[in-house]
Amino acid sequence: MTADVSLNDQEIARIAARIDRPVVLVGLMGAGKSTVGRKLASMLDRDFIDADDAIENAAQRKISEIFEEFGEAYFRDGERRVIARLIEENSGVIATGGGAFIDPETRTLILDSAIAVWIDCDLDTLVERTSRRNHRPLLKTGDPREILGKLLNEREEFYSQAQIRIKSVNGPHTETAKTIIGAIDQWM
Repeated sequence: MTADVSLNDQEIARIAARIDRPVVLVGLMGAGKSTVGRKLASMLDRDFIDADDAIENAAQRKISEIFEEFGEAYFRDGERRVIARLIEENSGVIATGGGAFIDPETRTLILDSAIAVWIDCDLDTLVERTSRRNHRPLLKTGDPREILGKLLNEREEFYSQAQIRIKSVNGPHTETAKTIIGAIDQWM
């Protein structure tokens, strides 16, 4: 979905006043959920929460450690509980981990209680962005391009269930945030 990114502060405030539930950003790692989410929350005058940070705080350990010690299924269960708590407590902007929306229970929770925004991104951009830091457990097991391409193919059917889909582009985060705000306005 593309929306008018020439929104002014008054239009953004009008749209923000209509948003009555959390905005939950979904998509693959590297799509920009956290960076765009911070800008979006600021523009909407809402809190921003990164679900991965909340999970690490609740577990008192890094996500990579949870994966290594307990496995992905255990992590997804804890992730679902944390996201449920964040949605219940918050009407701001929540960035989820790349796999959160794949879990059927988590996806249903988000679709029923929030506005899900899929930040879609092309493979080249995902590879470039994820190569900047070495903290992603799913990319430590092989070629990042191959892994990201496979994840993109596997997860697209789930991400496409989000109420809103926008394309992430290499450019100012403000423009992507404005695109999301415009798309939310059209959706509501």
